[in-house]
Amino acid sequence: MFDYLIIGAGFAGSVMAERIATQLNKKVLIIEKRKHIGGNCYDFRDENNILIHQYGPHLFHTSNKKVWDYLSQFTEWEIYHHRVKAFVDGRKVTLPFNLNTLYEVFPNTIAVKLEKKLLDNFEYNTKVPILELKKSIDQDLQFLAQYIYEKIFRNYTSKQWGKSPEEIDEAVTARVPVFIGRDDRYFNDIYQALPKEGYTKIFERMLDHPNIKLLLNTDYKEVANLVDEKFYLFGNEFKGKVIFTGMIDELFSYRFGQLKYRSLDLKFETLDVESFQEVATVNYPNNYDFTRITEFKKMHPIKSNKTVILKEYPQDFVIGKNIPYYPIFTNEEKSKYERYKEYAADLTNIILLGRLAEYRYYDMDDIIERALVTFERLSREDNE
Repeated sequence: MFDYLIIGAGFAGSVMAERIATQLNKKVLIIEKRKHIGGNCYDFRDENNILIHQYGPHLFHTSNKKVWDYLSQFTEWEIYHHRVKAFVDGRKVTLPFNLNTLYEVFPNTIAVKLEKKLLDNFEYNTKVPILELKKSIDQDLQFLAQYIYEKIFRNYTSKQWGKSPEEIDEAVTARVPVFIGRDDRYFNDIYQALPKEGYTKIFERMLDHPNIKLLLNTDYKEVANLVDEKFYLFGNEFKGKVIFTGMIDELFSYRFGQLKYRSLDLKFETLDVESFQEVATVNYPNNYDFTRITEFKKMHPIKSNKTVILKEYPQDFVIGKNIPYYPIFTNEEKSKYERYKEYAADLTNIILLGRLAEYRYYDMDDIIERALVTFERLSREDNE
């Protein structure tokens, strides 16, 4: 009945399903554990008509025109430039830390001196990872790096990952840079916007095709399993291709050990005020157990005498208890993943795609691009 079996209805699985159904005219079955499509990008309007991101804020940004054009087939956009503050020493300052932030946290004479040093040592409008700045031999830049590290970076990272910054892969720590410029936007990509009707509508339009069948609220292991390197669906050997977007260690029954992930305990609050904070997201690196507060009306403006905020409390992922959000990039975990990757390489009918399946930190645009590239490869193979 089906040419492709896709496990997971987030962006990785949904883009693949849409492309296979519309471009190859093949039949696809998607199995999704949750009761809804969209993965962690799922959103909905609450009783006050406020658009809520159920699994935390998702901000679309990309400089990849191919990705932008592809997604634009399924949504109209509201231009949105994300701005973030950090609560430091009793006041809110601009993030990412940039030349404007210098003047928010230091006396003017010190800020002027530090700005000159930064511009003498780094190109304007570039990003410098904080751990790189800490290596500077200039005493003033060392002072600045230590200030940013202690006040903004170290404690936030420890809360987010449960580890010190030095224990985490540099690819992760580089995501929180010092920006040598005055652009206060959190992202600098060419395209920055939010879907006008929300993310869920994108997925509904993507998957609205007669070649696509959805099986929601179903753990794939209830109807499919991997035995002796063969996939079985509804008790019969599945001859088509399997696109797997879940946890790679779960797929292979943890044969090389369980990979570690970080999860989040998300606490939503509806408040009887029109506005709670001046920007959509405020980080709390040093105070409180939560890492940040997001106010959704700042992302999707609407007239209401109420507002909804979200506090995020990072925690370890525990099977059956919470959701795996972020792979933990330590040398030990990467080594463990490589064993799974090598094992999977021999299974030619299984394609691993996505943050959990590839044990990588993908942004939304990254995973859409990855899915489009993967489909192009599949399409070539299908035509051979």
